[in-house]
Amino acid sequence: MSETTPRTSDPYRTTDDVATRYCTSPSTVRYWRHAGIGPRGVKIGRRVLYRESELMRWERERDAEQNGGTAVA
Repeated sequence: MSETTPRTSDPYRTTDDVATRYCTSPSTVRYWRHAGIGPRGVKIGRRVLYRESELMRWERERDAEQNGGTAVA
């Protein structure tokens, strides 16, 4: 495991990991971040990483928007 991806209960995911998770391309994930419509990433050095908890929050928010529910933080 590299220094930028510490072993924690809330691990970081790379842009490639996020793209694989959502069956899309890394460029789409970068576009989402640039447009402010994707999960929030954190820049560490030259890399943008995404916390697992942030991906789960973003998924709940999408689910709530699409199914008429309320997002739970």
